[in-house]
Amino acid sequence: MCTSLFKFALAMPLSEASFPRRGFHWRDAAVRTHLEHIGGSFLRGYNLALEDRDGDVLTDGLEQVEHEFRGFAYEGAAMALALLDRLTPWKHTRLQLFIDGPASSHIYMAYVGAGWSLARIPIRWKSPLSKPHPLLRWLELDGYGFHEGFFHWPKYVRDLCPPRKLKGYATRVFDQGLGRSLWFVEGADVEHIAATIERFPMTRRSDLWSGLGLACAYAGGADRANVEELRRLACCYKKELAQGAAFAAATRLLAGNLTRNTETVCNVLCGLSAADAASITDATRRKLSETESLPAFEVWRQRIQNQFFTESQNYA
Repeated sequence: MCTSLFKFALAMPLSEASFPRRGFHWRDAAVRTHLEHIGGSFLRGYNLALEDRDGDVLTDGLEQVEHEFRGFAYEGAAMALALLDRLTPWKHTRLQLFIDGPASSHIYMAYVGAGWSLARIPIRWKSPLSKPHPLLRWLELDGYGFHEGFFHWPKYVRDLCPPRKLKGYATRVFDQGLGRSLWFVEGADVEHIAATIERFPMTRRSDLWSGLGLACAYAGGADRANVEELRRLACCYKKELAQGAAFAAATRLLAGNLTRNTETVCNVLCGLSAADAASITDATRRKLSETESLPAFEVWRQRIQNQFFTESQNYA
Protein backbone atom coordinates (compact mmCIF):
# COMPACT_ATOMS: atom_id res chain seq x y z
CA MET A 1 0.00 0.00 0.00
CA CYS A 2 2.80 2.42 0.92
CA THR A 3 4.59 1.89 -2.38
CA SER A 4 1.34 2.36 -4.30
CA LEU A 5 0.79 5.69 -2.57
CA PHE A 6 4.31 6.82 -3.40
CA LYS A 7 3.84 5.75 -7.02
CA PHE A 8 0.64 7.75 -7.24
CA ALA A 9 2.25 10.81 -5.65
CA LEU A 10 5.56 10.69 -7.51
CA ALA A 11 4.65 9.39 -10.98
CA MET A 12 5.28 11.79 -13.87
CA PRO A 13 3.45 11.59 -17.21
CA LEU A 14 5.46 11.69 -20.44
CA SER A 15 3.95 15.08 -21.18
CA GLU A 16 6.29 16.52 -18.53
CA ALA A 17 9.09 16.24 -21.11
CA SER A 18 7.23 18.01 -23.93
CA PHE A 19 8.56 21.34 -25.18
CA PRO A 20 5.16 23.11 -24.99
CA ARG A 21 4.73 21.93 -21.40
CA ARG A 22 8.16 23.21 -20.43
CA GLY A 23 8.06 26.35 -22.59
CA PHE A 24 11.36 25.51 -24.30
CA HIS A 25 12.67 27.24 -27.41
CA TRP A 26 12.87 25.19 -30.59
CA ARG A 27 13.48 25.86 -34.24
CA ASP A 28 13.78 22.41 -35.82
CA ALA A 29 10.89 19.95 -35.43
CA ALA A 30 13.13 16.89 -35.82
CA VAL A 31 15.49 18.14 -33.10
CA ARG A 32 12.54 18.82 -30.82
CA THR A 33 11.22 15.29 -31.37
CA HIS A 34 14.65 13.83 -30.62
CA LEU A 35 15.06 15.77 -27.37
CA GLU A 36 11.50 15.02 -26.27
CA HIS A 37 12.20 11.33 -26.84
CA ILE A 38 15.18 11.62 -24.51
CA GLY A 39 12.96 13.11 -21.85
CA GLY A 40 10.40 10.38 -22.43
CA SER A 41 13.08 7.70 -22.03
CA PHE A 42 14.12 9.22 -18.72
CA LEU A 43 10.52 9.25 -17.50
CA ARG A 44 9.99 5.70 -18.67
CA GLY A 45 12.87 4.53 -16.48
CA TYR A 46 11.70 6.73 -13.63
CA ASN A 47 8.15 5.38 -13.66
CA LEU A 48 9.37 1.78 -14.03
CA ALA A 49 11.49 2.14 -10.91
CA LEU A 50 8.57 3.54 -8.92
CA GLU A 51 6.95 0.12 -9.21
CA ASP A 52 9.55 -0.98 -6.63
CA ARG A 53 9.60 -4.48 -7.99
CA ASP A 54 12.33 -7.08 -8.07
CA GLY A 55 15.57 -5.72 -9.54
CA ASP A 56 15.50 -8.14 -12.45
CA VAL A 57 12.07 -6.89 -13.50
CA LEU A 58 13.30 -3.29 -13.48
CA THR A 59 16.44 -4.18 -15.40
CA ASP A 60 14.47 -6.08 -18.04
CA GLY A 61 12.28 -3.03 -18.55
CA LEU A 62 15.23 -0.67 -18.83
CA GLU A 63 17.00 -2.93 -21.30
CA GLN A 64 14.00 -2.71 -23.62
CA VAL A 65 14.65 1.00 -24.17
CA GLU A 66 16.41 1.71 -27.46
CA HIS A 67 20.17 1.43 -27.33
CA GLU A 68 20.85 5.15 -27.89
CA PHE A 69 18.41 6.27 -25.19
CA ARG A 70 18.92 3.54 -22.60
CA GLY A 71 21.28 5.57 -20.44
CA PHE A 72 18.56 8.16 -19.91
CA ALA A 73 16.20 5.43 -18.70
CA TYR A 74 18.81 4.28 -16.17
CA GLU A 75 19.20 7.90 -15.08
CA GLY A 76 15.46 8.19 -14.50
CA ALA A 77 15.36 4.92 -12.59
CA ALA A 78 18.14 6.15 -10.30
CA MET A 79 16.14 9.28 -9.49
CA ALA A 80 13.07 7.23 -8.56
CA LEU A 81 15.07 4.80 -6.42
CA ALA A 82 16.76 7.70 -4.62
CA LEU A 83 13.36 9.19 -3.83
CA LEU A 84 12.00 5.87 -2.58
CA ASP A 85 15.07 5.39 -0.39
CA ARG A 86 14.60 8.81 1.17
CA LEU A 87 10.90 8.29 1.77
CA THR A 88 11.22 4.78 3.22
CA PRO A 89 14.17 4.88 5.64
CA TRP A 90 13.41 1.31 6.70
CA LYS A 91 14.30 0.21 3.15
CA HIS A 92 17.00 2.55 1.94
CA THR A 93 19.38 0.43 -0.14
CA ARG A 94 17.55 0.33 -3.48
CA LEU A 95 19.79 2.87 -5.18
CA GLN A 96 23.03 1.46 -3.80
CA LEU A 97 22.12 -2.05 -4.96
CA PHE A 98 21.11 -0.65 -8.37
CA ILE A 99 24.43 1.15 -8.86
CA ASP A 100 26.48 -1.76 -7.55
CA GLY A 101 24.57 -4.17 -9.80
CA PRO A 102 22.61 -3.59 -13.03
CA ALA A 103 23.52 0.10 -13.35
CA SER A 104 27.27 -0.36 -12.86
CA SER A 105 27.94 0.21 -16.56
CA HIS A 106 25.68 3.30 -16.43
CA ILE A 107 27.23 4.57 -13.20
CA TYR A 108 27.75 8.14 -14.42
CA MET A 109 24.12 8.46 -15.49
CA ALA A 110 22.92 6.82 -12.28
CA TYR A 111 24.78 9.32 -10.10
CA VAL A 112 23.36 12.20 -12.13
CA GLY A 113 19.87 10.71 -11.80
CA ALA A 114 20.29 10.36 -8.06
CA GLY A 115 21.02 14.07 -7.95
CA TRP A 116 17.58 14.90 -9.34
CA SER A 117 16.13 13.70 -6.03
CA LEU A 118 17.93 16.52 -4.23
CA ALA A 119 15.58 18.96 -5.96
CA ARG A 120 12.43 16.99 -5.15
CA ILE A 121 13.22 16.58 -1.46
CA PRO A 122 14.92 19.88 -0.65
CA ILE A 123 17.25 19.23 2.24
CA ARG A 124 20.89 19.96 2.89
CA TRP A 125 22.97 18.15 0.30
CA LYS A 126 23.54 14.63 1.45
CA SER A 127 24.10 11.77 -0.92
CA PRO A 128 21.17 9.33 -1.10
CA LEU A 129 23.74 6.54 -1.32
CA SER A 130 25.00 4.70 1.71
CA LYS A 131 28.48 4.37 0.15
CA PRO A 132 28.87 7.24 -2.34
CA HIS A 133 31.87 7.14 -4.65
CA PRO A 134 34.34 9.81 -3.42
CA LEU A 135 34.83 11.16 -6.96
CA LEU A 136 31.56 10.51 -8.75
CA ARG A 137 29.40 11.75 -5.88
CA TRP A 138 29.86 15.26 -7.31
CA LEU A 139 27.73 14.20 -10.27
CA GLU A 140 24.72 14.28 -7.96
CA LEU A 141 25.03 18.06 -7.87
CA ASP A 142 25.34 18.07 -11.65
CA GLY A 143 22.01 16.25 -11.75
CA TYR A 144 20.54 18.76 -9.32
CA GLY A 145 21.61 21.61 -11.59
CA PHE A 146 20.14 19.93 -14.67
CA HIS A 147 16.84 19.36 -12.88
CA GLU A 148 16.54 23.00 -11.88
CA GLY A 149 17.38 24.18 -15.39
CA PHE A 150 14.96 21.75 -17.01
CA PHE A 151 11.98 22.26 -14.70
CA HIS A 152 12.62 25.82 -13.49
CA TRP A 153 14.48 27.46 -16.35
CA PRO A 154 12.75 30.87 -15.99
CA LYS A 155 14.34 31.21 -12.56
CA TYR A 156 17.77 29.73 -13.22
CA VAL A 157 18.31 30.51 -16.92
CA ARG A 158 16.24 33.59 -17.66
CA ASP A 159 16.65 35.28 -14.27
CA LEU A 160 20.17 33.91 -13.67
CA CYS A 161 19.48 32.95 -10.06
CA PRO A 162 22.34 31.11 -8.34
CA PRO A 163 21.51 27.89 -6.51
CA ARG A 164 20.25 28.21 -2.97
CA LYS A 165 21.65 26.16 -0.09
CA LEU A 166 24.88 25.43 -1.96
CA LYS A 167 28.24 27.05 -1.45
CA GLY A 168 31.81 26.75 -2.59
CA TYR A 169 32.66 24.24 -5.28
CA ALA A 170 29.16 22.73 -5.11
CA THR A 171 27.82 25.78 -6.93
CA ARG A 172 30.20 25.14 -9.80
CA VAL A 173 29.06 21.55 -10.26
CA PHE A 174 25.48 22.80 -10.17
CA ASP A 175 26.36 25.08 -13.10
CA GLN A 176 27.83 22.16 -15.03
CA GLY A 177 24.43 20.49 -14.81
CA LEU A 178 22.67 23.76 -15.60
CA GLY A 179 24.83 24.02 -18.71
CA ARG A 180 23.63 20.60 -19.84
CA SER A 181 20.03 21.69 -19.41
CA LEU A 182 20.58 24.57 -21.86
CA TRP A 183 20.82 22.02 -24.67
CA PHE A 184 17.16 21.20 -24.01
CA VAL A 185 15.89 24.61 -22.88
CA GLU A 186 17.21 26.19 -26.08
CA GLY A 187 16.32 23.26 -28.34
CA ALA A 188 19.96 22.61 -29.36
CA ASP A 189 19.93 25.99 -31.14
CA VAL A 190 23.62 26.80 -30.84
CA GLU A 191 23.27 30.54 -31.45
CA HIS A 192 20.56 30.83 -28.79
CA ILE A 193 22.67 28.81 -26.37
CA ALA A 194 25.76 30.97 -26.85
CA ALA A 195 23.70 34.14 -26.39
CA THR A 196 22.16 32.72 -23.22
CA ILE A 197 25.54 31.86 -21.68
CA GLU A 198 26.79 35.34 -22.56
CA ARG A 199 24.18 36.75 -20.16
CA PHE A 200 25.65 34.89 -17.19
CA PRO A 201 28.42 36.36 -15.05
CA MET A 202 31.81 35.50 -16.49
CA THR A 203 32.69 33.46 -13.39
CA ARG A 204 29.94 30.96 -14.25
CA ARG A 205 30.52 30.57 -17.99
CA SER A 206 33.30 27.98 -18.04
CA ASP A 207 31.22 25.45 -16.12
CA LEU A 208 28.17 26.13 -18.29
CA TRP A 209 30.20 25.48 -21.44
CA SER A 210 31.58 22.27 -19.97
CA GLY A 211 28.10 20.95 -19.27
CA LEU A 212 26.99 22.02 -22.71
CA GLY A 213 29.77 20.01 -24.36
CA LEU A 214 28.64 16.92 -22.47
CA ALA A 215 25.01 17.38 -23.54
CA CYS A 216 25.94 17.99 -27.16
CA ALA A 217 28.02 14.81 -27.31
CA TYR A 218 25.76 12.58 -25.22
CA ALA A 219 22.23 13.72 -26.09
CA GLY A 220 22.81 14.77 -29.68
CA GLY A 221 20.40 16.54 -31.99
CA ALA A 222 22.80 18.79 -33.91
CA ASP A 223 24.43 18.02 -37.24
CA ARG A 224 28.15 18.46 -37.83
CA ALA A 225 27.78 21.99 -39.19
CA ASN A 226 26.00 23.10 -36.02
CA VAL A 227 28.58 21.43 -33.79
CA GLU A 228 31.30 23.26 -35.69
CA GLU A 229 29.41 26.51 -35.18
CA LEU A 230 29.06 25.75 -31.48
CA ARG A 231 32.80 25.30 -31.27
CA ARG A 232 33.37 28.64 -32.95
CA LEU A 233 30.92 30.38 -30.63
CA ALA A 234 32.65 28.91 -27.56
CA CYS A 235 35.63 31.20 -28.23
CA CYS A 236 37.91 30.97 -25.18
CA TYR A 237 35.91 28.07 -23.68
CA LYS A 238 36.81 25.46 -26.27
CA LYS A 239 38.78 23.35 -23.81
CA GLU A 240 35.80 23.22 -21.42
CA LEU A 241 33.55 22.24 -24.31
CA ALA A 242 36.02 19.48 -25.27
CA GLN A 243 36.24 18.22 -21.69
CA GLY A 244 32.46 17.87 -21.54
CA ALA A 245 32.46 15.92 -24.80
CA ALA A 246 35.20 13.63 -23.48
CA PHE A 247 33.08 12.92 -20.39
CA ALA A 248 30.18 11.99 -22.69
CA ALA A 249 32.39 9.65 -24.70
CA ALA A 250 33.61 7.89 -21.57
CA THR A 251 30.04 7.54 -20.31
CA ARG A 252 28.79 5.98 -23.54
CA LEU A 253 31.77 3.69 -24.02
CA LEU A 254 31.46 2.31 -20.50
CA ALA A 255 27.79 1.57 -21.15
CA GLY A 256 28.49 0.09 -24.58
CA ASN A 257 26.07 2.46 -26.32
CA LEU A 258 28.37 4.70 -28.36
CA THR A 259 26.50 6.61 -31.08
CA ARG A 260 27.51 8.17 -34.38
CA ASN A 261 26.66 11.55 -32.86
CA THR A 262 29.14 11.14 -30.01
CA GLU A 263 31.81 10.13 -32.49
CA THR A 264 31.14 13.18 -34.65
CA VAL A 265 31.03 15.61 -31.74
CA CYS A 266 34.30 14.31 -30.29
CA ASN A 267 35.90 14.64 -33.69
CA VAL A 268 34.81 18.28 -33.92
CA LEU A 269 35.18 19.43 -30.30
CA CYS A 270 38.14 17.31 -29.22
CA GLY A 271 39.88 16.66 -32.53
CA LEU A 272 39.88 12.98 -31.55
CA SER A 273 37.82 9.84 -31.90
CA ALA A 274 35.37 9.12 -29.10
CA ALA A 275 37.60 6.27 -27.91
CA ASP A 276 40.67 8.51 -27.75
CA ALA A 277 38.75 11.28 -25.98
CA ALA A 278 37.48 8.77 -23.43
CA SER A 279 40.99 7.42 -22.90
CA ILE A 280 42.05 10.90 -21.77
CA THR A 281 39.41 10.81 -19.03
CA ASP A 282 40.76 7.44 -17.90
CA ALA A 283 44.42 8.45 -17.97
CA THR A 284 43.86 11.71 -16.09
CA ARG A 285 41.83 9.99 -13.39
CA ARG A 286 44.84 8.11 -12.07
CA LYS A 287 46.46 9.19 -8.80
CA LEU A 288 43.95 11.94 -8.15
CA SER A 289 44.13 13.76 -4.86
CA GLU A 290 42.46 16.72 -3.25
CA THR A 291 44.25 20.04 -2.94
CA GLU A 292 43.60 22.63 -0.29
CA SER A 293 41.36 24.60 -2.65
CA LEU A 294 40.14 22.01 -5.14
CA PRO A 295 38.33 18.67 -4.74
CA ALA A 296 39.69 15.73 -6.73
CA PHE A 297 36.76 15.99 -9.15
CA GLU A 298 37.87 19.47 -10.23
CA VAL A 299 41.50 18.40 -10.42
CA TRP A 300 40.33 15.66 -12.80
CA ARG A 301 38.36 18.09 -14.96
CA GLN A 302 41.30 20.49 -15.17
CA ARG A 303 43.67 17.71 -16.16
CA ILE A 304 41.33 16.79 -19.01
CA GLN A 305 40.95 20.40 -20.11
CA ASN A 306 44.70 20.89 -20.11
CA GLN A 307 44.99 18.08 -22.66
CA PHE A 308 43.02 20.28 -25.06
CA PHE A 309 44.49 23.64 -24.09
CA THR A 310 47.23 23.99 -26.69
CA GLU A 311 45.06 22.63 -29.45
CA SER A 312 42.12 24.90 -28.58
CA GLN A 313 44.33 28.00 -28.56
CA ASN A 314 45.10 27.39 -32.23
CA TYR A 315 41.48 27.97 -33.24
CA ALA A 316 40.11 31.38 -34.08
